[in-house]
Amino acid sequence: MDWIGILPEDAPDPRVEEVEALRLMPVPVIGLVPQPSLEDTDSVSLNSVLDDHGYSEMTASITYTLWRNPDDRLDPVNLAELDEETLRGIDEVPPWPRPRWLIEQVERMRYPQLWEAVRTTWQREPHASLQDLLADHVNHILLNQYREKLWPGGKPWDQHAPVVTARMINGNAWTVVNGVEVPGAEVDSDPFVYGIGARLPDGGVVTAVLPRAELERIQVRFTTRN
Repeated sequence: MDWIGILPEDAPDPRVEEVEALRLMPVPVIGLVPQPSLEDTDSVSLNSVLDDHGYSEMTASITYTLWRNPDDRLDPVNLAELDEETLRGIDEVPPWPRPRWLIEQVERMRYPQLWEAVRTTWQREPHASLQDLLADHVNHILLNQYREKLWPGGKPWDQHAPVVTARMINGNAWTVVNGVEVPGAEVDSDPFVYGIGARLPDGGVVTAVLPRAELERIQVRFTTRN
């Protein structure tokens, strides 16, 4: 459902519709194993490609909230580094009532978000290698989350060559999916992120791109997301 202007207080939570849309995925959606430092808040984006025969490709991407001290969520160490303009936007309370889910989402902006950290990709006719899909995911994160660090002073619309290519990926890595060690591919050379992925028995592919600075807090193991 699309809204224009001010959201009414009883506006439905769009995440409910997104969860329903995930049922369209022909393969199970994979995420990181449940763990204290990561919170899955049903922030999942679904992208798809249609042709004359229906869906030819679908990708589900999960965003997590990171808790550096999950035992005490009031600990300032949990806060993200935000500029003054962003903080003002979070603190500003409009003179009209807002949906509870929107208030919660705005408040969550105070904390680090692992944006689209885990992807599940399905292709009706697989045409991309694991290395290609992992490189695409890594570059997507770098372009959207680390642009200023990679290209200081650049414009948002500037075009840049991929930072990581399939040839740069280690294709002899291993990871764990649903408790089983499986062969995979890995990007362990980038200074900002770590990437890992594997092909799934049902024909899908899972990839994860995680901030290197937070890796010690994250268990990089996968499981089917409920």
